[in-house]
Amino acid sequence: MSDGQAPLERTADSTPAVTTTSTVDDSVDRVPSTAPPPAEPPAAVTVDDEERPARQLTGAAGTLVAVVAFAVALLTLWQVFRPLPQGSQFYLIIFLAGVLPLVFLAYRSGLRLPATLTRRAPAAPPAPSVPEEPGARADRPTVVDWVLALLALIVCLYPVLPVTLGGAGAGGGYDAFLNRQALLAPADIAMGTLLLVLVVEACRRTTGWVLPLVCLVFLGYGYYGGLLPQSWAIAHAGFDFNQLVDAFYNSGSGFYGTPLDVAASYIVLFTIYGAVLELSGAGRFFVDLSVATFRRSRSAAGRTAVASGFLLGTVSGSGTATAVSVGAVTWPILRRAGYPAEQAGGMLAAAGVGAILSPPTLGAAAFIVAEYLEVSYLTVLGWAMIPTILYYLGILLAVEIDARRFRVRAVEVTAGSAWRLLARFGYHFSSLVVIVVLLALGVTATRAVVLATALVFVLSFLDRRGWLTPRRLFEALSAGVRGVLPVAAVCAAAGIITAVTTKTGLGSQVASLLVRAARALTDEPTAVLALTVIFAAVALSLLGLAVPVTASFIIGWVIIGPALIALDVPAPAAAMFVFYYSVLSEVTPPTALAAVGAAAVTGGRAVPTMWQALKYALPAFLAPLAFVLTGPGEYLLGRGPALGVLWAGAVACLGVAALAVATGGWVLGVGPVGPTQRALAAIAGLLLLYLHPVTIAAGTTVLVVVVVLALLRRATGKDVEASIGREQT
Repeated sequence: MSDGQAPLERTADSTPAVTTTSTVDDSVDRVPSTAPPPAEPPAAVTVDDEERPARQLTGAAGTLVAVVAFAVALLTLWQVFRPLPQGSQFYLIIFLAGVLPLVFLAYRSGLRLPATLTRRAPAAPPAPSVPEEPGARADRPTVVDWVLALLALIVCLYPVLPVTLGGAGAGGGYDAFLNRQALLAPADIAMGTLLLVLVVEACRRTTGWVLPLVCLVFLGYGYYGGLLPQSWAIAHAGFDFNQLVDAFYNSGSGFYGTPLDVAASYIVLFTIYGAVLELSGAGRFFVDLSVATFRRSRSAAGRTAVASGFLLGTVSGSGTATAVSVGAVTWPILRRAGYPAEQAGGMLAAAGVGAILSPPTLGAAAFIVAEYLEVSYLTVLGWAMIPTILYYLGILLAVEIDARRFRVRAVEVTAGSAWRLLARFGYHFSSLVVIVVLLALGVTATRAVVLATALVFVLSFLDRRGWLTPRRLFEALSAGVRGVLPVAAVCAAAGIITAVTTKTGLGSQVASLLVRAARALTDEPTAVLALTVIFAAVALSLLGLAVPVTASFIIGWVIIGPALIALDVPAPAAAMFVFYYSVLSEVTPPTALAAVGAAAVTGGRAVPTMWQALKYALPAFLAPLAFVLTGPGEYLLGRGPALGVLWAGAVACLGVAALAVATGGWVLGVGPVGPTQRALAAIAGLLLLYLHPVTIAAGTTVLVVVVVLALLRRATGKDVEASIGREQT
């Protein structure tokens, strides 16, 4: 928004207006209003971490997609309380038949095709009351998109259609299809091959080229692996194409394996919940509350951005979406406070990525963790509690340091009190609490989130602006399903990877190679584990640069998970290690999507914004190492005696504080430090996070030395605060 807009007067129900109080001048400048318009906006496609921009469909195509998405939403809700009698795989077939065609209609191909193929299908004129947006007519699905959508519908439904294909021995319905497992008819192979191509293309449309290429590499390995020298550890007997298609199309480890099961049974319900909660006004309330809470201190602007990211992240579970949403509201505040664009963007990106790490709605990969380890989702939430605290502690300490480094101005918010907001709109927290309580009472995660969604619907009528009328409820359910389209495409494509890995035993072979590489350097068990963990962290970080979070976790778990477990790392610690490094790809240059989104909001340069986001998220990169390197590392997952969990958490917090000094160059309450002290602080942080008595004592000693040196620096007048305050990157 431009600075020339009139400021918004604050009421109890509106977004707060903000004023900036200069530390030099007593005058007050108003920050432009960031409140959403009072009119009800149409439901937009949910932005997901693994999503490329979707079409904003209007007219007949938009109506069709919305109706089909709404029908899929009803199916998923029905499945929670009245599961289809044919079983889970039957439901997954129907679910994929509903969402896969929508991908081809909602996402552009991004390819330059001949003009005859890119001709737009005719569309009905928009209703007079709903004028078509400029450019919408040029963004309608093409003829190719409609053909691919129809093909996707046919090949997905083929296994369940009770149609016999003459004497070809194909068709005949679901039971007949299952009975032909490992003995597929030619028509089955043809349909499976078509579905393979369509799934890879859907994945390409939603995520780009990298993951489809990875899937094709695994496909090639499954087919040509028998030609590799048998002395190679990754060689196998080889499989013909029919066997591979059977594994993808007619088994529990292919397209209809665990990843798609999680997407269709859990993730879609949480995206629906998030869409309903957002339309009820919860997102606006969470940002308002953050702004009203931190309104007088010098670091209020940064605290507001971080708190907003955390609260909004509990709803979205999406790092990029949270960073963009929070940035749209808080960037004017951060700009007037004096934050450089790149610094503010890095803060927003790091706070947004915390959404994927924050209970009670972790990212999509967390549901797969629960499914793979056969534990409840509540258990995974428990594992994530302390790491989430460590993550946001690191960000908040960095915010406090940057407020001093950049000499940001104090921000005064002309809002009503936070208590007044809580009293009026605090009911928005109730559904989040209900999810946790129901999980603790033994209710399944699917039922818990559906009941919480129902509660949001009822409570929405407490605020006229958030009333979920039938039309808005339709929009919310439809938007929830559309938001899961990229995840469903990724999960279906991941079936190619998991099926090939299962049939060839690739996971155990690569795990053995990792361990052998570590043992080639040393025979000492502790060093072998440390080297394997470092190799695994590097591999996961590189993998995360190329593929989305969900796919990164799936590949990392089947390839790297066995290596950690082979070295006696407990499965929960190994799974959370892989999970965190998969998530952190969102702030890892050069493909940090959350940072790119934040840079688009602040107008900063993308690459410097990525490096700033990496600085804020640094503790999250090192804390997962503590999970797996020592036995007490499990205490950080809440696994162990209460006293052990407390001391491990306290030591880890101290380690995060040391890392904040290293990255920020400042000791809070003391002053700036030089390069030597920063290096010592980094060493102290690493020693503390190892969670061994000797290293804890050494790390504490080194950190005390850093503080003493900072005090001496201040006492001797070697204060470079003025020069540090002029830093802009």
